[in-house]
Amino acid sequence: MTVLVAPDKFKGSLTAAQVASALAEGLRAAGTPAVEFPIADGGEGTVAAAVAAGFRRVPARVSGPTGRRITAFFALRDDVAVVELAEASGLHRLPGGLPAPLTASSYGTGELIAAASAAGARRIVLGVGGSACTDGGAGMLMALGARVLDSSGAAVAPGGFGLSSVSTVDFSGVAVPDLELACDVDNPLLGPSGAAAVYGPQKGAGHEDVVALEACLRHWSSFLGRSLAATPGAGAAGGVGFAAVAALGARVRPGSSLLLDLLGFPSAARSARLVLTGEGSLDTQSLHGKAPVGVLRAATAAGVPTVAVVGRCLLPPAEWRAAGFATVHALTDLEPDPARCIADARSLLRRVAERVGRDHAAVT
Repeated sequence: MTVLVAPDKFKGSLTAAQVASALAEGLRAAGTPAVEFPIADGGEGTVAAAVAAGFRRVPARVSGPTGRRITAFFALRDDVAVVELAEASGLHRLPGGLPAPLTASSYGTGELIAAASAAGARRIVLGVGGSACTDGGAGMLMALGARVLDSSGAAVAPGGFGLSSVSTVDFSGVAVPDLELACDVDNPLLGPSGAAAVYGPQKGAGHEDVVALEACLRHWSSFLGRSLAATPGAGAAGGVGFAAVAALGARVRPGSSLLLDLLGFPSAARSARLVLTGEGSLDTQSLHGKAPVGVLRAATAAGVPTVAVVGRCLLPPAEWRAAGFATVHALTDLEPDPARCIADARSLLRRVAERVGRDHAAVT
């Protein structure tokens, strides 16, 4: 029996590849063959998942969210590229970890898209999770050749606050390949469930900052198409979703299903007898399309049962059974102390996977 090991990252503890490795070690210790297939849903780890599936990792010098030059990476296979917004414009790219809610920019993401296009990509999948910016995607567009100017004809300042001075927008110099957004949220650009209100505080914005960013994004939307501001996913990555749809003609797809299809997961699942997936926390948000549930759906379509190994499970058994999981194992069942659970996650994952391997070997 071969088990396909397809977890997402355990945020704050292990990458998806590290989780997959630990689970595979446990399965093999039980005499169960395992194939590692780390996954992602568009946030941090998306490029790494593509590389694990056979894409080539390509470096590019780009601007980080505060303008500091950094080396970021995209993934390329033939004429298809996977670009991870968090690689260039993510929270983990903030110097010293200091938030910059009003001035952080998506400019580096545009540079990554341009680099992928220059490398021969004709289809680009952009994962839009984990951003540090709330600039409505203006920085990304400017890096791709758009002119976003104030009343004096000068380029507007970077970041969401700079959008308040936009007077003229010219997209005539922008040309990008076919663009798809891997997006696991459906927030609009504006309003109480929009980019500023929901995600601004996560990026360090206080109440007054959120009010200012909301006004700036509303002003910005008048130049790109106010009606498109309500598009599900327009609020992703501080409005990068909105700019991608309104100015670049991007298509928005659920991140987990888009990436699983792109990386060849359905085909891999058909060759397995069991799929083992997981993430740091299995909760109600997971059921709205996060990566492990995407894995579950794809595996179910292939007729393969799915077991989840998670850091903690906040769903009652009736809910995860109704979702379709065969079983769910939480590391907190072995180690209730959260700090120790995070610190010992790798060894705990091995122990749980070894148990899963023995249990399923006994019934096959």
